[in-house]
Amino acid sequence: MAQRILHRGVLPGAEASGGVDADTAQRVDNARQAGGAVAVVDDISRIEHAHPPVNHAVASPQHAGAAQIVEPKTFQRTKTLTEKTTHYCPGCSHGVIHRLVAEVIDELEISDYTVGIAPVGCAVLIYDYLNLDFQEAAHGRAPAMATGVKRVRPDLIVFTYQGDGDLASIGMGEIIHAANRGEKFTTIFVNNAVYGMTGGQMAPTTMPDQRTTTSPSGRKVKETGMPIRVCELLASLVTPGYITRQTVTQPKYIQKAKKAIKRAFEYQIKGTCFSLVEIVGICPTNWGMSSVDAVKWAEEELLNYYPLGEYKTPD
Repeated sequence: MAQRILHRGVLPGAEASGGVDADTAQRVDNARQAGGAVAVVDDISRIEHAHPPVNHAVASPQHAGAAQIVEPKTFQRTKTLTEKTTHYCPGCSHGVIHRLVAEVIDELEISDYTVGIAPVGCAVLIYDYLNLDFQEAAHGRAPAMATGVKRVRPDLIVFTYQGDGDLASIGMGEIIHAANRGEKFTTIFVNNAVYGMTGGQMAPTTMPDQRTTTSPSGRKVKETGMPIRVCELLASLVTPGYITRQTVTQPKYIQKAKKAIKRAFEYQIKGTCFSLVEIVGICPTNWGMSSVDAVKWAEEELLNYYPLGEYKTPD
């Protein structure tokens, strides 16, 4: 339950009694009767120091010494997210990434003219979770479909949402050529080092010696090569673009990932360039780990091979 914090202002004549003024006392009683927790403080700056995200609403503006009711900010569902429960496994990163995309679209106020391209993969049902228009692409062909939508309707904001099996394997040709042509759409690329939806098979991003259902003894690089670094590959193209790699394993990384997603959409809004945000996520189910162990493994192994940062900007 949120705590209602009342700032004790002293009305004329109240100083002598040393007590709470009548207005504040009445508000305390009203708040308590309503079932809320109440705190009365003398210095509103102490509240700001202890609770930086609160909003101040002056309850009685008639006099400067009136009580101030401070309501903490509450976590709310962003309007671009639907109320449908996702099908993702416990610990999966897709839910967090969906939230970030939805928040950015809401903040930029572009939901009415945004079109998403759904992939074949774990996020195949993304159209059930975001209140946006969507097209469903064949496996790996989301960049090709996004190209068509954007060229026919350049006034729309178009993005693809793809996993590593979809983008970096069967769809590798599509993403490279879209980036090389400088198509003005945005790609959200989720790298969890495995095919998720189809049973945990080895992906182009699977780490050396990582066990999957198709590499039960671990990935053998002498036979299958090293994992593909998509950001580094696309950043090598001469065509201008915005290419960045982020992760969502910790809150501090989540904030950076959101800023990167927002920047990618802003480049599209301005008609600047192609943009791709790779997000390193976790897949506890197919990795055969708990969520805690999956986060640890991602930070110790994946992030060493897939360093975070901006790989290319058009600036």
